[in-house]
Amino acid sequence: MSRFFSHRFDSLTAYTPGEQPQDQQYIKLNTNESPFEPSPDVIKAVSSEEVGKLRLYSDPECKRTVQAIADYYGVKSKNVVLGNGSDEILSFIFQAYCDSDTPVAFPDISYGFYSVFARLYGIEADVIPLKEDYSLDVNDYCGIGKTVVIANPNAPTGMAVSLADIEKLLVSNPDNIVVIDEAYVDFGADSAVALTKKYSNLIVVQTFSKSRQLAGARLGFAIAHENIITDLNTIRFSTNPYNINRLTLLAGEASIKDTAYFESTRTEIIANREYTVTELEKRGFRVLPSKTNFVFAAHSEAGGEELYSKLKARGILVRYFNKERLSDFLRITIGTREQMDALLNTLDAILSERE
Repeated sequence: MSRFFSHRFDSLTAYTPGEQPQDQQYIKLNTNESPFEPSPDVIKAVSSEEVGKLRLYSDPECKRTVQAIADYYGVKSKNVVLGNGSDEILSFIFQAYCDSDTPVAFPDISYGFYSVFARLYGIEADVIPLKEDYSLDVNDYCGIGKTVVIANPNAPTGMAVSLADIEKLLVSNPDNIVVIDEAYVDFGADSAVALTKKYSNLIVVQTFSKSRQLAGARLGFAIAHENIITDLNTIRFSTNPYNINRLTLLAGEASIKDTAYFESTRTEIIANREYTVTELEKRGFRVLPSKTNFVFAAHSEAGGEELYSKLKARGILVRYFNKERLSDFLRITIGTREQMDALLNTLDAILSERE
């Protein structure tokens, strides 16, 4: 059979998402989803009446949801753009601000989609190693003369950099875009949104998938100077002006307005994270300092692949990366206290078998 796929994609390796079993027989701690349902206000907003309106296109300007996000973060609507998940926003950014004249720079251990987008769009990538302790040295990116993309907190390590370090990046790269991907920022790191009012080269990207329980709705956004938002909307309207469906717009608006539910669920996840870290360390795990809804942990004796396989066999899914510097670790999503206790009890059984 003839091969019709363009040769420009010969070196492209697609992003590999975490396992999504359809039989629901597992305790899922592998894809950093929230263990909680969406806000009750979201469930009310996505009514049968609104489902009936799916025959109509969604608002291409996403006005109500954009305004709700702008109000929450204390910016103007002209400073916000929405995407079909933050992945689409990142895709727009790579298209808008990276080319043959402007390469991109990002860490070697970070969100896997950065390298995929660089290959997809034929962009030269400067992949900079994290330090031995898995922390990021911002000095590696200062004055680099490239588009800089930093996940803060980072994934899969869970570690964060300070706002002072982010500002150092912005000052040292005045002629280049700096992207701060804040998918996990609500679980303990400091957001750089306020810096968008001071620096016209900053893009802050966030998502409703983690702390707002809308992973399946696919809603992400960026906050930046209005000129950047105009650029990103140019890419968006040149790709798909109806990229956010009607129900997702309603869900996003209701979610961002229910601050009480947001605060209570994220507070519980943070508490469960600290509990899990303490318990894992008691069992001989090294756990990197996390500001996310997951932990990155390696056992002193049992290997990552072994633990992953044995946990899966017992009905618990975690994420394992069979890559250099990562293969000893498991990335474990923080769920309910009951789910974390199930994980810990299962680890006890697995580790006792090795004695």
